[in-house]
Amino acid sequence: MQIKTAEFEKSAVGPGDYPKEYLPQAAFAGRSNVGKSSLINSLVNRKGLARTSRTPGRTQLINFFKINGRVYFVDLPGYGYAKAPLSVKNKWGQMISKYLKNNPALKLLVFILDARRIPSDLDNKLMEILLSHRIRFIFAVTKADKISRSALLQQMKIIKQTLSAPEGIEFIPYSAKTALGKKELLDAIGKHVGEDENKSDCNNYGFRSEI
Repeated sequence: MQIKTAEFEKSAVGPGDYPKEYLPQAAFAGRSNVGKSSLINSLVNRKGLARTSRTPGRTQLINFFKINGRVYFVDLPGYGYAKAPLSVKNKWGQMISKYLKNNPALKLLVFILDARRIPSDLDNKLMEILLSHRIRFIFAVTKADKISRSALLQQMKIIKQTLSAPEGIEFIPYSAKTALGKKELLDAIGKHVGEDENKSDCNNYGFRSEI
């Protein structure tokens, strides 16, 4: 997949706020401060398209970005920020849940993990939701430049063992700083959203071709 244009479309709280134009969507989800916005900016070659912050929990809305005029990249609120009030946590959880469960345009979720961290119970819970609703997903393991190659390989093994994800689901090490994994991730997204001329159904782990 080649990114030619990337524009902010709108922010949303619930289904009534989603874009009316039906386009395939690739969503991005992960814990707060996992590097989600930096990853999106890196993919589209735009430093400030998705807002980044040193403060976890910054993204509190669902943000839609139109890519190449034909696809939406969707930045979901980060979860698991310990200092957020319970009411805010519940609101975020409901927002993400409604998006995942009631959105036939969603073709792929990029599940973002930090290369330096062990997946949490919340990460496992999200994976269970994705599996139960037969939503296709792949893992992007960010901040890969912050540890050595040998440590990264070891961490990837630990992450896979901790999550016990079904066979066939990709784990792509990624660095927004060095562009490690960028081509691989764009190619994987393109196959699912119809932006890859050599696309396949990418259905080798039993998910439906249409959600």
